Amino acid sequence: MPAATPQGYATVAAEQADAAMLRPEVLGFEPYSPGLSIDAIKERYNLHRVVKLASNENPLGVSPVVQKTIKAKAALAFRYPQAGNPRLVAALAQRHGVDPSTIVVSNGSDELIDLLVRVRAAPGRDNVVTFSPGFSMYKLQTRFCGVEFRPVPRGERLDFPWDALLAAVNANTALVFVTSPDNPTGFTPPAADLAALRERLPAHCLLVIDEAYMEFAQPVEGYSLLPVWAPAGARLQNLVFLRTFSKLYGLAGLRLGYGIMPAWLADYLWRVRLPFSVNILAEEAGLAALADDIFYKATLEVTHAGRDYLARELAALGCAVAPSQANFLLFRLPLGASCDAAGAFLKLLEQGVIIRHLKSFGLPDCLRVSVGAEYENRIFIDALRVALGV
Repeated sequence: MPAATPQGYATVAAEQADAAMLRPEVLGFEPYSPGLSIDAIKERYNLHRVVKLASNENPLGVSPVVQKTIKAKAALAFRYPQAGNPRLVAALAQRHGVDPSTIVVSNGSDELIDLLVRVRAAPGRDNVVTFSPGFSMYKLQTRFCGVEFRPVPRGERLDFPWDALLAAVNANTALVFVTSPDNPTGFTPPAADLAALRERLPAHCLLVIDEAYMEFAQPVEGYSLLPVWAPAGARLQNLVFLRTFSKLYGLAGLRLGYGIMPAWLADYLWRVRLPFSVNILAEEAGLAALADDIFYKATLEVTHAGRDYLARELAALGCAVAPSQANFLLFRLPLGASCDAAGAFLKLLEQGVIIRHLKSFGLPDCLRVSVGAEYENRIFIDALRVALGV
């Protein structure tokens, strides 16, 4: 608060005048809170080695095939990509056995979340429903669009209380977002539960299943409706699937995602999507990633083995570990631990290990660790032992 001086009052008046020029939805917005960077922690603690297990990135990095492709195609960066990214759409349609008319590619799946809210929900009339805590983009983009956001508290075990979700749905509910596997908990409902939810939702309501982490589930068919429902085409109706290249494919920095949805809805999203939002190098990288089965399988093997190792070692330390089908684990420290979650987070940073304290998700007693390479996972467990004094 500025000092009670003429200059201070002038500053307040200027800020109020500036705010008056903005849409009401913008006021009070806080920026997205990303994970800490490796360089920032190196500088803060004067460290030479930092392990980052905070942002659910691919433990193997970028596929060598993709790296070679990006280098080979770098000279094309002065060109605009082909409108509609037809080669990438065709490759994705073949991968999932769907009609190309049901696919929309995007600048990360965040762009699709934004477009779905803009296209489907009317400000001042409609609402969007999802579980809370959850992925912040649903809340941010809904409120930015002037649409009512209806968060539904989770159960005590951080699972999905379906009846409570349905109770929040009314005649003006435009979209319901369900993240599966869920971020930040890793909870993944059976596919049958999602099918039952869809049947109980009003026909006008779009059920958007965000499957950013679904490739890591075992087996995928037990948790995703996509393998059966999307190829049927007409069965999509009010169902939308979101996928991303940021996790399993290791392309988080290139921002590439896609959605599979009813053809009529895909048509309208293509109409309003910003032209060329998927850049030419991202498209080439995506095509190369889809063709690289060796990297795909290696990522799954490393992630599944690392997930099992971390779950086992965390439990051995007395931590309560939430079941996860994703490439991360949510955990709570043992009762009577020498420090709380915030303290452990800081002690890990001092040792050059970055994980995620989930205070920003409304879970101040929880931590989330991404599955890393084998040596990174061991460094984390050793550092956590030091932090806990065991």
